[in-house]
Amino acid sequence: MKNLYKVTGVIALLLTMLAGNAIAQKNSGIFDRDMQYMRYNDQRGINVFETTKEDTVGFDGMKVRVGADFALQMQGLQHSNSGVVQLADIHTGFNLPTANLNIDAQLADGVRVHLQTYLSSRHHNDAWVMGGYLQIDNLNFLNLNSQFADNLMDVLTIKVGQMELNYGDQHFRRTNNAYAMGNAFFGNTIMDAFATEMAMEVMAQKNGFIAVGGVSNGKLNQNVTSTGNWSVYGKLGFDKQINDDLRARLTGSVYHNSNLANANLYAGDRAGSRFYSVMDVPGHSTTSSYKNGRVDPGFNGQITSFMINPFVKFKGLEFFGTYEISNGSGKNEFNENGDIESRNWNQLNGELIYRFGKTEQFYVGGKYNTAWGTNRNEGGEYFDADGNGVGEFWSVENANLRQTRVEVAAGWFMTRNVMMKAGYVHHTYSGYDVYADTHKAAPEGAMGGSSNAIYEDGKFNGFMLEAAISF
Repeated sequence: MKNLYKVTGVIALLLTMLAGNAIAQKNSGIFDRDMQYMRYNDQRGINVFETTKEDTVGFDGMKVRVGADFALQMQGLQHSNSGVVQLADIHTGFNLPTANLNIDAQLADGVRVHLQTYLSSRHHNDAWVMGGYLQIDNLNFLNLNSQFADNLMDVLTIKVGQMELNYGDQHFRRTNNAYAMGNAFFGNTIMDAFATEMAMEVMAQKNGFIAVGGVSNGKLNQNVTSTGNWSVYGKLGFDKQINDDLRARLTGSVYHNSNLANANLYAGDRAGSRFYSVMDVPGHSTTSSYKNGRVDPGFNGQITSFMINPFVKFKGLEFFGTYEISNGSGKNEFNENGDIESRNWNQLNGELIYRFGKTEQFYVGGKYNTAWGTNRNEGGEYFDADGNGVGEFWSVENANLRQTRVEVAAGWFMTRNVMMKAGYVHHTYSGYDVYADTHKAAPEGAMGGSSNAIYEDGKFNGFMLEAAISF
């Protein structure tokens, strides 16, 4: 209840500030929430990746923009497996409504700050800051009177903060807690590359060419006690509106850290999956199983990942693809010779979407996503259910696994801030039979075995409905 009062008080204060700002702007006849060099979270942000260097707004003084995202889903999924491990009963119903609070401020000409807070999310019961950054697109605030500085900043953008890393293009099309406008479907990719770390990145754009270089401290939770190496990441690409009908984009990205502190590129999203309680065991809470329908390779020791993203849009028809190769290992993951044991996980994702209507307010599309790779070895002991002793040991060597998902969806932007979508999802698991054997071999009355046994012959499928608001 105290947390609710705190959140309510913060919202009331922000709305009061917004109202004051709105009155001042109305009096001057320019009630306008647009800001410089910004990617909007409504329909205008569809198929926008990095912010451009075109100043289409101009600077007319400090401005504060308060916005929000809201999303609600109705889920009609069913799941099944081989029966070695019992699955929880799930039924058609509504998921937890989610909400984001977004604050942007134009501090000076070409200088903007952004802060995003999750007001309601699957993984946390209270409001918490997702991240934020300072973005600089020119140096006019320094009064340098330098043509060289002006020419340099016509190309460069600088971002600093505890922020979402610009690795790959897939993260521009994913659902971010309550922000669902940019995702034409429901689930994010099976290997969901999303990380918020203390970072600085510099981006250069010129004649369609894009280059990004960044460095982060490899930590999700900041502290001065854990140690690790800094992460480096980058992107090279080309994005061009060739003519009125055709746009083409191709980028390649890399992320590398040889000794991570506490982050993991594929475990960085704490908001949770859109597929609630699928492949859960009875009594398993949605807080602890928030990654339903995802793969976490467990590369929390070292990681090197590459992502290639093609994007083509011809009139209303668009294709977006992801090909990803990731190599790494978990902490203290060694082979029989005592050397670090590295493994691979790969991913392929393709989206074909047709948008139509006067403002492309309608769309239909299909998505194919598959991820395959090798898990680290596992081992443990069987414990007698009556507590009288310890049973035999079990172990599973590195297992080759695959998960595959197909989604189809249709959507409607009722306004540029309100949209609805409906679709069908089918997700399958293969290669997990080796884990089921750890349960099949358990002594009578014993407990234990790998938690991955639940996925033997596993699948979930069914319909999804979602409504989203962003402004």
